[in-house]
Amino acid sequence: MIDRAQELLRSVYGYTDFRGRQEEVVSAALAGRDAVVLMPTGGGKSLCYQLPAMIRPGVGLVVSPLIALMQDQVSALKQFGVRAEFLNSTLSWPAQCAILDALASQELDLLYLAPERLLQEEMLDRLGRVDLAIIAIDEAHCVSQWGHDFRQDYLGLNVLAERFPDVPRMALTATADRLTRREILSRLELNGAEQFISGFDRPNIRYTVRAKASANAQLFAFLRKRQGQAGIVYAMTRKKVEALAESLTERGFTALPYHAGLSTKTRNTHQARFQYEDGVVVVATIAFGMGIDKPDVRFVAHVDLPKSVEAYYQETGRAGRDGEPSEAWMVYGLQDVVRLRQLVDQSEADEEHKRIERMKLDALLGWCEVTACRRRALLEYFGDSLADDCGNCDICLSPPKTWDGTVEAQKLLSCVYRTGQRFGAAHVIDVLRGNDTEKVRRNRHERLSTFGIGDDRSPAQWRSILRQVMVQGHLHSDAERFGALRLTSRSRPLLRGEEQIRLREDPPAKRVSKAARSTSATKADRVLSLEVPTVDQPLWEAFRELRTRLAREASVPPYVIFHDATLREMVRLRPSSPSEFLAVQGVGKTKLERYGEAFLKVLREHEDCSISADFGQKQGFHSVP
Repeated sequence: MIDRAQELLRSVYGYTDFRGRQEEVVSAALAGRDAVVLMPTGGGKSLCYQLPAMIRPGVGLVVSPLIALMQDQVSALKQFGVRAEFLNSTLSWPAQCAILDALASQELDLLYLAPERLLQEEMLDRLGRVDLAIIAIDEAHCVSQWGHDFRQDYLGLNVLAERFPDVPRMALTATADRLTRREILSRLELNGAEQFISGFDRPNIRYTVRAKASANAQLFAFLRKRQGQAGIVYAMTRKKVEALAESLTERGFTALPYHAGLSTKTRNTHQARFQYEDGVVVVATIAFGMGIDKPDVRFVAHVDLPKSVEAYYQETGRAGRDGEPSEAWMVYGLQDVVRLRQLVDQSEADEEHKRIERMKLDALLGWCEVTACRRRALLEYFGDSLADDCGNCDICLSPPKTWDGTVEAQKLLSCVYRTGQRFGAAHVIDVLRGNDTEKVRRNRHERLSTFGIGDDRSPAQWRSILRQVMVQGHLHSDAERFGALRLTSRSRPLLRGEEQIRLREDPPAKRVSKAARSTSATKADRVLSLEVPTVDQPLWEAFRELRTRLAREASVPPYVIFHDATLREMVRLRPSSPSEFLAVQGVGKTKLERYGEAFLKVLREHEDCSISADFGQKQGFHSVP
């Protein structure tokens, strides 16, 4: 049956070869075996269950947590000519009845359901009366209470093992550490399931982390050369989301806010614009992103820290799903560290959950402060590895300087101790720098031996030292005492000189002149360039305009018609016949039938214009201005 899968891969999806471990996963499903599939975002997880659903007898059932996700996937499948539908509350009752009739008569290849709809007894009974080819549980990390996106409704999915024991089940996710994978196996009762753990590396994504100075200014500098690109900016609070979206709009970006405080209508409108329009930037809290299937997101920026490496990886994974160069950019500072630790300490979770959350946060903070290849450290967290430094992260491109910070750390710890471990960062730094503040005088801290011993360093330098000393576990911010700094068990050997500590040297903030802003891109920027050669720009734009028109007529996002990568290959190959057009990666038989002639017509018109222009130049003709 794998030969049939290979044939469908070419004829339906327009691809000649499987990627990574896709073929192994498809083979296991075709043989009726259960599987847990961990593949990075953009790695082609959906093919792993879509192909078996089209080949095995019966209907493929897909459990998906978000309406937007199932709608996007069904729209794309219909463009490929696949018989796919979804059932959710957005459909009218007659439309739902028509889909249920199609299910009963087994006229569907795939049916997408949310877990809460699936677990209704009436729905389970309906499914029990039809043949099921496969059951795919997408975003399976949602079943884990140790994961970063737990969903209560997922806990009931173990009933699938009891109700459909002979149907192969496949749990899929892009983000799951060992603890989360164990819980997926246990809660879904996937006993004996094969585990297909693909590499976590997304080599097309460049990772950059900067110390936070002025987050807004740093973000605007990062985005300056990215006008017209689609992207996501994550911020922690709704207020910051609104302010950033407004500021970006004032700077000429099409920027839209997205957070849970907006009306459902507004959120849906903004998400639709992001999906359907080119060059839209969404500024969002973590309420946005899961289920977004837009392939041409060129950057994901964080102006605040996420809560874990898993959350960061999941969020940045929304960039570059098409495999083209993309960026994951983040700034973070001392306040991020304090705030997130306070959120964990003040949560209503039990102590075991808090312990796990603290470990995850500490792992993220440690990753932010690494001094060797950032990608290698990220992959190691997930149990993956990279033989050599990646050459495409901030540390590889500009290795940070480190220095022996033992003496400065001792000054800091001594000051925290002598002020009674009752004050936050701002006051401790005032004492270190010898600032004569009202609070210092009220507490008589000008009399301490540590008063003024750090006056040779700026507040920003002390914040950097404090941040790194906290990250390395020598200081703790006590949420129950309003962020008061306290020594930890690891402080003693450092204070005694039994340990040394090396710190990163934060690069000074650089002012960018207007002249510098207009200069040509750096070598690093050119790596990320997706520009079509100037000579091919007219054809590229003509293809994009045609794609937009066809997408509008079909009421689907433009990338559902063809990805940018497919359009670029059309520009490069310039197919002149249907058979040549079918050879373009991403063009299957159905899309050839629907769109082939329209794109070939644009290409012929372009070639005719080019020939006419060349002829005119050879004859000495000139256009009239």
